Amino acid sequence: MLPRKSVTWVLLLLLIFFNLSTSHSDPRWAAKKRRLRNKVRTMFYHAYDNYMIHAFPHDELKPLSKSFTDSLSELGNLKLEHLPQDYNGSALTLIDSLSSLVIMGNNTEFQSAVVWLSENLTFDVDARVNLFECNIRVLGGLVSAHLLATDSTDRLGQGVYKNQLLTLAEDLGNRFLPAFNTPTGLPYAWINLKYGVLENETTETSTSGCGSLILEMGALSRLTRDPKYESAALRALRKLWSMRSSLNLLGTTLDVSTGEWIEYSSGIGEGVDSFYEYLYKAHILFGKEEFWRMFHSAYIAVQQYFRHGPWYHEADMRTGKATYWQLTSLQAFWPGLQVLVGDIAAANSSHREFFYVWNKYGVLPERYLLDHQMLHPTEKYYPLRPEFAESTFYLYQATKDPWYIEVGESIVNSLNLHTKVEGGFASIRDVTTMELEDHQHSFFLAETCKYLYLLFDDSFLAEQNYVFTTEGHPLPVLSSWQDRLPETYIHSNWIFLKTGKEARRTSAMSKQTKNVGWTQLTADEDHVAWPATAGYGCSYESLGGTRSLSGRQ
Repeated sequence: MLPRKSVTWVLLLLLIFFNLSTSHSDPRWAAKKRRLRNKVRTMFYHAYDNYMIHAFPHDELKPLSKSFTDSLSELGNLKLEHLPQDYNGSALTLIDSLSSLVIMGNNTEFQSAVVWLSENLTFDVDARVNLFECNIRVLGGLVSAHLLATDSTDRLGQGVYKNQLLTLAEDLGNRFLPAFNTPTGLPYAWINLKYGVLENETTETSTSGCGSLILEMGALSRLTRDPKYESAALRALRKLWSMRSSLNLLGTTLDVSTGEWIEYSSGIGEGVDSFYEYLYKAHILFGKEEFWRMFHSAYIAVQQYFRHGPWYHEADMRTGKATYWQLTSLQAFWPGLQVLVGDIAAANSSHREFFYVWNKYGVLPERYLLDHQMLHPTEKYYPLRPEFAESTFYLYQATKDPWYIEVGESIVNSLNLHTKVEGGFASIRDVTTMELEDHQHSFFLAETCKYLYLLFDDSFLAEQNYVFTTEGHPLPVLSSWQDRLPETYIHSNWIFLKTGKEARRTSAMSKQTKNVGWTQLTADEDHVAWPATAGYGCSYESLGGTRSLSGRQ
């Protein structure tokens, strides 16, 4: 019998949620979604083909000069220190594009990519890389592609695939492990793929850098049946959680040797973002209640100390007092995460504010000062980030509100208008002038195009339930990976509230994080903390009234 405070029934509701049909009753909307899907497919192949022509097998495309950059050692390396001399790329964009090829139905190109990587890719290179970036882009890309290559759909020709991507992933995972050899178990931010941790390596890392490894490394352990990868990531995550303040808040940067915080101010954006994301997604993927308990406490703290209306500012982890009032483009993932936990009203509210800023500038600037309602003076760029498209996808999945299709269309039109060039898609250096920068990040193909495509055509999700990593790589939710199977859904998991004379069901997570004069909780201790996510009939308030998560009015 499961413990009283188990929340694994949430997984069942989530699975129901992703299997809901996305077809809209109005044929005009269906036609519009097909047209937009095809437009996104064209965008993806414009970016992908130009990469293959002008940059492959180097890491990323420079679309303005139609050349390349071997950028794996530059990711997260703002000062461009310790760059390798003889590194010629690892086909980073190709690896990051593998799952997108599958989602768009191009099994032929997927097979060609798998064959090339199997025969040519090696990680025995003298290159110092950021552990977090290499984990989410390369390890995550390989693990996800392996799972897609070995599922029941027979995507690859007979005899073509013999676990070559998993072999590469295992080799890379082994090269990661020396980074965890610290007094605290928290990993170094940087690792040399050939020589391990370099002498005099910096001991500073970020919360997301050492707390967002569990999905990829956990999946690798499940696939290889070797627990060492998951154990290393889990030890780091537990240590990081033990460093939280009495308010259940964490800072942004820390020292992996001493376990002391360096930067006490944090929020939901840069340096912290995927830490929150991976706590909940790890709970879904692996079924560990420990992950849920961490996430639940952290989420409540975020809503209490960071939230100001629909916006989220930063605060000191020790006091909860606001430090910086700013919106960053990386924060735009948060509404999507809120959808997964059932806090739809809050997700919708924040998403609309991000869309306001998007419309104001044509794209989402990297940093926007909330207290001055103006751009940050130096961080005016837009590097083709996916987070706003990601949250739009999740909100449409949850609500079937066609307004989110309109938002997606606006994103597609802006990208084509402002960033498309002959040689691919270029980042924007300054959103006030739309001056372009000669860089097409791999995540544009891994995430931005993928989430826009899934917004308009989610047929890939029809037969299987997935958790998407922070790089947009799908990992299937498998019962064999679960610590516990979900409980059968029962109506007593709902919490009711009364507004006037009528009662309606609401998310328990929303209930705990707001104080808007609602009546006292009527659920018992078993269910008071659990989010009513993505089940039939879970409702949210939109501008047009109350809608059902299943799309029924």
